[in-house]
Amino acid sequence: MFLQRCMSFLQCIFAAVLAWIGVRGQQVHGASQFSSTGKVNPATIKVVNNVISQASATPSSVNYHFTRQCNYKCGFCFHTAKTSFVLPIEEAKRGLQLLKESGLEKINFSGGEPFIHDRGDFLGKLVQYCKHDLQLPSVSIVSNGSMIREKWFQTYGEYLDILAISCDSFDEDTNQTIGRAQGRKSHLDNLFKVRDWCRKYKVAFKINSVINTFNVDEDMRENITELNPVRWKVFQCLLIDGENAGENSLREAERFLISDQQFQDFLERHSSISCLVPESNQKMRDSYLILDEYMRFLDCREGRKDPSKSILDVGVEEAIQFSGFDEKMFLKRGGKYVWSKADMRLDW
Repeated sequence: MFLQRCMSFLQCIFAAVLAWIGVRGQQVHGASQFSSTGKVNPATIKVVNNVISQASATPSSVNYHFTRQCNYKCGFCFHTAKTSFVLPIEEAKRGLQLLKESGLEKINFSGGEPFIHDRGDFLGKLVQYCKHDLQLPSVSIVSNGSMIREKWFQTYGEYLDILAISCDSFDEDTNQTIGRAQGRKSHLDNLFKVRDWCRKYKVAFKINSVINTFNVDEDMRENITELNPVRWKVFQCLLIDGENAGENSLREAERFLISDQQFQDFLERHSSISCLVPESNQKMRDSYLILDEYMRFLDCREGRKDPSKSILDVGVEEAIQFSGFDEKMFLKRGGKYVWSKADMRLDW
């Protein structure tokens, strides 16, 4: 078994290097990988090192965006409704089993809006499968909160470790401007209601916020303190070509962009919030393992989403080498933390 894994590892590296430099049979297309002195070009060395790093990466934490559909229209969304495809549940489970066999510890379900498909029952069954059958230490969800019902918690709450609700502002007009709303329904009413359900059904409550042009000057300290999440993830608005920028995109997020200094000023203003976890654009591009609706890893390093082949077709070890994942950056940004509610010792 060990020898097989070593051979598979070397084959992955060799295949990726050949693919990058354009080898087909015995022919090499494009520029020479060697300098005039006969030494390997630094660019080639860098690519080979990246391939080795990705091929040896362990998918300990994976974000599975199993649907792109959503009932909100956030102007900066970087995973838009370009397809309506959702895998059959048995295929999704097969992919999750493959990830578990490759070292998966934490799965995060996202979208789109993950509760939109089958009224949350599809999601609930995957949550139950990951916790009960695969025995994963951590199962989490990111949602806008608008489609969650208490009945879902009654059925599936025991299998869920963390529920993150996206909230970018505590001003309803700002949420409307951003698109974090459905009609005139109150996003904030849902936020507090879901927080209460999390406490009732013993699910760790988390908040995600995208800092952009319309909320960068807001002071959220009082509201975050009142909600008391276990983590408050604060993201800098990010452009992804083909999603919220460039040709064929479904959003135009340029007007939401803020500078690095503006983002830093927001962080400093909220530095007293102990649960704050900031994530700049650079951290977001290469420190996440993202699976799309076809279970393909998405490489976002070049400001776009370049998909691997599906893990259902080629397996995790081969697909992950095209993920763009930087495991060192993942650890540096605090990607590995106490993520099982059994270990959080929360006062429910």
